[in-house]
Amino acid sequence: EQGHANAQYNLGLCLHKGEGVARKESEAVKWLLAAAEQGQAQAQIYLGLCYDKGVGVVENKAEAVNCFRAAAKQNDAEAQYILGLCFEKGGVMSEAAKWYRAAAEQGHARAQFMLGVCHDRGEGVKESKAHAARLFRKAAEQGFARAQVKLGDCLFQGNGVAENKPEAAKWFKEAAQQRDATAQFILGVCFYEGEGVSESKEKAVQCFRAAAELNNGEACCQLGDCYRYGVGVQKDRCASLK
Repeated sequence: EQGHANAQYNLGLCLHKGEGVARKESEAVKWLLAAAEQGQAQAQIYLGLCYDKGVGVVENKAEAVNCFRAAAKQNDAEAQYILGLCFEKGGVMSEAAKWYRAAAEQGHARAQFMLGVCHDRGEGVKESKAHAARLFRKAAEQGFARAQVKLGDCLFQGNGVAENKPEAAKWFKEAAQQRDATAQFILGVCFYEGEGVSESKEKAVQCFRAAAELNNGEACCQLGDCYRYGVGVQKDRCASLK
């Protein structure tokens, strides 16, 4: 109430989440707005999310973008990344890439990944498989599973980097350990074919099962075939139909 921006932001957050106080989303927006108007970047981001989703306030996508832009201009990496997503959703890829780059240069893993995708596809920037691979690696090294899968794919296919299937398998394993279904399926294929790892139909089945439990369609089909033909697992035609 004395105008301390950080306190206003924290109070808004508590009211929004119902932490220590009753949840009151409209009052939360009031305090987030008060902090945002003083230039508190985190409040600007959170307020933007409220406008974007219509939480505690009437949905207003344009106002959401204004909030994200205000925080992004303060060099907040998360805001820059979110603003990039907004422009990508609107089909303005050059502007999306600009904000992804701003966040990526600050080490924001998801922004590095998205900028890598832009370079990989030549969307909003000049196509460069090599640059894409470098960005995927930066994000992968921070533990971002989607980047680990993309880097693994680059290494497996030799796209933008020298082909290195053992290293590709290493990154698929890293992502699979984070329960990334795509990585679990691809790692299963690696074990099944003996590509980058020692062939093991049993380990392949384990990977296919893990991915299938996360509703990966390709893994479901592959696991069904393994049960049907008894590859890496005891033959079970009933299980193959599940």
